[in-house]
Amino acid sequence: MSEPLYQDDAYLSKVTGRVVSHTDQGGVVLDQSLFYPTGGGQPGDRGHLTWDGGQMAIATTVKGEDGAIVLVPAEGQGLPPVEAEVVQTLDWDLRMLHMRMHTALHLLSVVIPLPVTGGQIGAEKSRLDFAMEHPLEDKQAVEDALNDLIARDLEVTTRWISDAELEANPGLVKTMSVQPPKGAGQVRLVRIGTEGEQVDLQPCGGTHVSRTAEIGRVRLGKVEKKGRMNRRVALHLKA
Repeated sequence: MSEPLYQDDAYLSKVTGRVVSHTDQGGVVLDQSLFYPTGGGQPGDRGHLTWDGGQMAIATTVKGEDGAIVLVPAEGQGLPPVEAEVVQTLDWDLRMLHMRMHTALHLLSVVIPLPVTGGQIGAEKSRLDFAMEHPLEDKQAVEDALNDLIARDLEVTTRWISDAELEANPGLVKTMSVQPPKGAGQVRLVRIGTEGEQVDLQPCGGTHVSRTAEIGRVRLGKVEKKGRMNRRVALHLKA
């Protein structure tokens, strides 16, 4: 199992680690990982490893067996030896784009208060799918409401609850297609706003900005019909 450092500090961009194993597919597993593995609609992180006598570019990061976080090398890269001490360096620009987008999507689910049927985070465009029978009445009003929430510079924090607490509060789960991971005994919640003035609270294992103002202004893209009861809303960062 790899310790997921990004869960406690999404702003950590450089740290050491030790190579625990190589996978049969040619990936690298460390004892602790700076890199977020693909999941929950968020792409895996990129970056590179350096060690005494070598370096490896990381094309993406994925989940392995038994809690392992697997670093997938770019084509033609050599692997660090097992037990080697390495320095992990994150592609910070890409991570920050994903963080801004991910938090913005949480807020989009606030201004469009409908069940979420799917989603995908990207550096240039992201989207949420909603159980939405009718088109948005006023797309500009939704965009304005979203930017107003972002401009409030709300605090973004995390906390953990037990599986039993989540089962007792099913309304926390907004996503219909993907359920939060259970079975480990605890589930991570992401809160936007303070406990006394909460804007959003939902299970999430991804990385987020610490305050909404870091997102910057956004714009809504296409709203596409994806079935009788489903519509896809695209989101773009303005800068």
